[in-house]
Amino acid sequence: MGERFSRYSRSIIQERALPDIRDGLKPVQRRILYAMNKDGNTFDKAFRKSAKSVGNVMGNFHPHGDSSIYEALVRMSQDWKVREPLIQMHGNNGSMDGDPPAAMRYTEARLSKISSEMLRDIDKDTVDWVLNFDDTEYEPTVLPSRFPNLLVNGSTGISAGYATDIPPHNLGEVIDAILYLQKHPDATLDDLMQFVKGPDFPTGAIVQGIDGIKKAYETGHGKIMVRSRTSIEPLKGNKSQIVITEIPYEVNKAQLVKRMDEIRLNKKIEGIAEVRDQSDRNGLSIVVELKRDVDSTGILNYLFKNTDLQVSYNFNMVAIDHMRPERLSLKRILTSYLEFQQQVIEKRTTFNLKKAQERQHIVLGLIKALSILDKVIKTIRASKNRKDARDNLVKEYDFSEKQADAIVALQLYRLTNTDVTQLENESKQLSEQIAEFEKILNNPTELNRVLSKELRQLAKTYRNPRRTEIQSQVSNIKINTDVLIPDEDVVVMVSHDGYIKRSSIRSYKASTSESGLKDEDYPIFMEQLNARDHLFMFTSKGNLIYRPVYEIADVKWKDTGEHISQTIGLDNDEEIIGTFAFNSLKEPGNFLITTDEGHIKQTAFADLKPGRTYKKHAYMYEKLKNADSRVVSVDYLSDPEEAGQLLLISKNGLALRYTLPEVPVNGSRTTGVKSMDLRGDDKVINLQLVNEDSIVAIVTQRGAFKKLAVKEIPVTSRARKGVMILRELKSNSHRVIDFETIADEHSPLEILTDRKRVHDILPSEFSIGGRYSNGSFVVDVETEGVPTKIRQKPSEISIN
Repeated sequence: MGERFSRYSRSIIQERALPDIRDGLKPVQRRILYAMNKDGNTFDKAFRKSAKSVGNVMGNFHPHGDSSIYEALVRMSQDWKVREPLIQMHGNNGSMDGDPPAAMRYTEARLSKISSEMLRDIDKDTVDWVLNFDDTEYEPTVLPSRFPNLLVNGSTGISAGYATDIPPHNLGEVIDAILYLQKHPDATLDDLMQFVKGPDFPTGAIVQGIDGIKKAYETGHGKIMVRSRTSIEPLKGNKSQIVITEIPYEVNKAQLVKRMDEIRLNKKIEGIAEVRDQSDRNGLSIVVELKRDVDSTGILNYLFKNTDLQVSYNFNMVAIDHMRPERLSLKRILTSYLEFQQQVIEKRTTFNLKKAQERQHIVLGLIKALSILDKVIKTIRASKNRKDARDNLVKEYDFSEKQADAIVALQLYRLTNTDVTQLENESKQLSEQIAEFEKILNNPTELNRVLSKELRQLAKTYRNPRRTEIQSQVSNIKINTDVLIPDEDVVVMVSHDGYIKRSSIRSYKASTSESGLKDEDYPIFMEQLNARDHLFMFTSKGNLIYRPVYEIADVKWKDTGEHISQTIGLDNDEEIIGTFAFNSLKEPGNFLITTDEGHIKQTAFADLKPGRTYKKHAYMYEKLKNADSRVVSVDYLSDPEEAGQLLLISKNGLALRYTLPEVPVNGSRTTGVKSMDLRGDDKVINLQLVNEDSIVAIVTQRGAFKKLAVKEIPVTSRARKGVMILRELKSNSHRVIDFETIADEHSPLEILTDRKRVHDILPSEFSIGGRYSNGSFVVDVETEGVPTKIRQKPSEISIN
């Protein structure tokens, strides 16, 4: 299997996917050009059906599918893919939008004029030939390639273990570099880069990163940024539009326009009114029309960063050199091409010399024959046949066989005096040609002179201006958040069951009576915020969910919104216990976190900053010791020094009061320190921030409500047992379900039950009880259910 894979790999590396360093062609491309040239399908003749060319290539040279041959033929004709198209096509040959070409039975093709330079002198033994796949005829192993096609048209391909990405270059620049290298074989990369500035893509655009270009030309590997050519044009009414006239190489225009329009539709940024593709026969034009008074440069930067308006291009200059795949530097490519062209001229000159010498031999024989014409005629007439005549001429007058053949084949009208003069002139010209050819072959300087003359002529004929602009530095794209996020006020709601939404002020005012929640669900957070604010949601299992307000689902107020578990997986019994909104992610305060198993800590805001994966993952803010442990309270302390005192009450009715400095600041992935000395199955129910004058409202599992002055509970220290605030009964003792600090005696409180019932209480109607009272029964457990929570009754949002 290893041996067969090795053969397969060698096959696709050498005979399929990688170009040759000399002519820059893959085998299929070489075979297409050679077959079309052999068939006379050249630029100076009429177009022919593509199917005929594909059939010739497939039948004679390339034993693979017709689709791969046709795709290669089409690509060589696409002027947005190759810098100098080698094929001319009539008909639909695809588009920059990724549209497929018409079927080969509909299109017509012929070689382009510059292709003739690829094949020039191929009939003069300039390249090696091998038998085709069925040994019926010969095909060239490489084309003479009289211009440096590997760099001019570039190449892209993937084989086994190797890939190549060579960008197109400017023909004139590359030839100038070769001419310089010819005179200065020790030229440095900097010397060559005076001529070859960098890639010259057929689609133009702007290349940034001279360091990346230099590294690529030095090692064969490098990265550059390719940026669209754009301009910002003012419109009437304080509006503007971004006009894109050139896009990066090999970017699909239709996909680019679609992506930009999706950004508009999904409101990833505010300010785009319309995206239009106005390209026509006069050239490419994409228009992004902007709304009134927006930051057009900021929007353009966002599009550069988030679409293919700017892409990175990675050089990977790999080609076949002496049957081996090699990663190549610029100088190596130019040197190899120069050596190859010197060989081509040497072989061509040898061929021409041989032809001239053979012809001169014949001409000298004819001149000699004409000088003794009567004798020659007499000898021929005395011969039996043509062969006998040839042999007699050789024998009697010392002609060679080839000269004798030419004399015998001479037509009578050639025996005039003028023909002798012509032969003598031809002999003189041939002598001059032979001397010239021998001079070229014997003198490398003369050979290089011929080569440079031909290269200069070629550059003069085909040179055209550079299309791609080279900029030395890669621009650092900074996107102002003002562009990304609209500066607008919204109403944000988080529900007990985990639904989250934002709505416009207008939508909220239009349907305040309908919250969109299910009957048993209720809001736990509802505020007017700015779209640029940040929301932190803390769950009962120690997970923190972060959302920028502008990323929260924007829906009508009467809609439910999105459930948080749609993007972040939460446990079934996990609920949000605290929600906080902030103007920035650089707040100075701490979070105070308390668990039911008796741990407490402060964690700095800076330690809970969201990372890159906040959309998919929650972050740990509290490490719980046991699977059934829960966080019972999270408070934000903007200034911990002024936070006052903490009050903790346990399920069994023990209360402990101490000051905040006793709670150390710990990291996010820690458990914290002991908050209260719990005995047996006792648990911390809640924590409230209090002072000496505070009054708390306590509710028990039997439906009792009690007001208690905080000063009844002495200030001690952390990790103590605490004092009793309920009277222990012999049976069915009261157990604390929840407690809340009473902010205002005249503001109602809500007691929620496990049957989704809500019982309103006005604190002012109840007197303050002592430590050993169990309060008054307010909730009928039999009919309303067991209390689960007490909280301030939510008030309507005051819209600014």
